[in-house]
Amino acid sequence: MAERIVVGMSGGVDSSVAAALLVEQGCDVVGVTMRVWPWSEPAEPTKRFGSCCGTEAADDARHVARALGIRYYLLNMEGEFDRSVVGPFADAYRRGVTPVPCLACNSDLKFGSLLRRARAWEATAVATGHYARVKRDEVTGRHMLFRARDARKDQTDFLWPLTQEQLAAARFPVGELTKDEVREHARRLGLVTADKPESQEICFVPDDDYRGFLRRREPGMFRSGPIVDLQGKVLGTHGGVAGYTIGQKKGLHLALGRSLYVVDLDAERDTVVVGDAVDLERDRLVARSVNFIACAPPREPMRVEAKIRHNHVPALATLRVVDADTAEVVFDEPQRAITPGQSVVWYRGECVVGGGVISR
Repeated sequence: MAERIVVGMSGGVDSSVAAALLVEQGCDVVGVTMRVWPWSEPAEPTKRFGSCCGTEAADDARHVARALGIRYYLLNMEGEFDRSVVGPFADAYRRGVTPVPCLACNSDLKFGSLLRRARAWEATAVATGHYARVKRDEVTGRHMLFRARDARKDQTDFLWPLTQEQLAAARFPVGELTKDEVREHARRLGLVTADKPESQEICFVPDDDYRGFLRRREPGMFRSGPIVDLQGKVLGTHGGVAGYTIGQKKGLHLALGRSLYVVDLDAERDTVVVGDAVDLERDRLVARSVNFIACAPPREPMRVEAKIRHNHVPALATLRVVDADTAEVVFDEPQRAITPGQSVVWYRGECVVGGGVISR
């Protein structure tokens, strides 16, 4: 009997080819799109959900499923998505931190509630179009997460929270392919998503305007307050801490004759702290909600390459576990704009050691 695998289909080329590859391998594939948008979308385009969450994406996924000859379902997960992803996203900005909403979407929804539903359908795994690779270490029995073969498209920094149980049931069929190979495969099959542009924005934020999204959702979080320098001198005013992130230069509207950057956010006092570029440099951070994939939490300091944002080049560092939930990372060289709320992911070569959420 063929292995049954549920494929999360976003309506993009990567998940389309992931489904196609599994069909070609002889799997019993079931395509699913998680409906995370309201049943009645606003008529105004700027208020609709983004390109990989909207009704057009579901139509594309349905066309692909039909072309591949697989079953396809649209699951209502609007409430779960709001509780697990959108609500914490807004709360993070209210607290002056910059979140990564894909983390909760992957761990709580795709490899959480969707995986539980898949097992109820007698499926053994959930597959997605993520660029990553999972392999089981035959010696330790651990499921290991590795970078994708296409280093430019690697998405392991969005998958570090996955548990061993989740990784055991995760399939990433495009992880061994380059993006060009994925598109060529889709073209050979005549899939409607073959040349579909990539979506880079936060999926539920129209036009990548997170400030506008938050103002519509919770306008009360945008309270004005002072912009101060590191000595506490007031330099100007801002329209809400939620509109800023560490390292930001634009939007400060300070006519001081030199470039200043956001170096700290104090949501309790509604204060934005600015400084020079050099003030963004830090040589250490503390991470919470840590998860170790490649090993148990190490008892001794471990040398790693640490990545502090999606486009950051991993930097040499020493990792030290503080407690079950917390770790400290000390970099060999200071890093620019270490941002609370973002992920720090630890690598050793191609292998993902684990990761955490930057606390400070």
